[in-house]
Amino acid sequence: MKIVITGSIAYDYLMSFPGRFTDAFVADKLEKISLSFLVDSLKRQRGGTAPNIAYTMALLGDRPTIMATAGQDFGEYRAWLESQGVDTSAIIDIDGEFCASFFVNTDEDHNQIASFYTGAMAHAGRLSFAEYVPDADLTIITPNDPGAMRAYVRECKAIGLPYIYDPSQQTLRVTGEELCEGLDGCQLLSLNEYEFSLVREKTGLSEADILSRAGGLVMTMGATGSRLVVDGRELFIPPVPPRVLAEPTGAGDAYRAGLLRGMQLGVPWEVAGRMGALAAAYVLEQFGPQNHTFTRAEFVARYRQHFDDEGALDALLVIPESISSPLPVAP
Repeated sequence: MKIVITGSIAYDYLMSFPGRFTDAFVADKLEKISLSFLVDSLKRQRGGTAPNIAYTMALLGDRPTIMATAGQDFGEYRAWLESQGVDTSAIIDIDGEFCASFFVNTDEDHNQIASFYTGAMAHAGRLSFAEYVPDADLTIITPNDPGAMRAYVRECKAIGLPYIYDPSQQTLRVTGEELCEGLDGCQLLSLNEYEFSLVREKTGLSEADILSRAGGLVMTMGATGSRLVVDGRELFIPPVPPRVLAEPTGAGDAYRAGLLRGMQLGVPWEVAGRMGALAAAYVLEQFGPQNHTFTRAEFVARYRQHFDDEGALDALLVIPESISSPLPVAP
């Protein structure tokens, strides 16, 4: 099963604030906010939802394909992704533009305030699955230019390409109508707990209404774990506590990568969710969304130790090092 990942390609500017954002807010002055946070550190990292997901999928033995637009400063980033086992043939450089930029400030409670500059991502609507990845079996539509996200949803429906709808950080930006169009007919709706509340508020739909339109629901809930509603079942996946807690950026993308890889391997949904939880823990232990690393054997050993499931993920250990073969979707 070939999964194509769409979404942003960006450089992340990660800042750390030695305090709590909530201490800076005055309850009766929230209608007029003017704040500045003095940060202790600033680091530039490779990022963007699509490469973040693809990088972890590659660690798990896949050769994932990204379909996205990038800027004239993408050359070194492209070479690095290829060296990690990511297929970048459907990433198109846009002349005269720079890669998108993600600016995020994290406080001591790991709350985040972020801004995003689109850059070359604004041209993502030029791309189509039919032209660039006609052999795709499944795609995930993650945060991107809003117009591109809507175009991808419509093309998937037109050509019969199954898709996972993951508006995530763009949930605030897109309209209720666009959210309804995206979740209507998707294989899975994927977002975090707060974003799901936003979807309900903007669309006026109840959870039951949403599940009547979408094939299933994947909801991450931070330190309390995640929730899957699939095939008429509700599954709660416990988190994997990180050995150290460094910085949270990209943990949700790693969760999606683990889940997607589990779908490729055809493992039960609860195992796929646990793969996502473990992949997220690796990101939490490092600063930045693509600085974690592990071998498949190390991943399987940690999975079995944490979840006490000795027989799980045997398939992950027998995959050739080069690239995985097509495998069925999880039952």
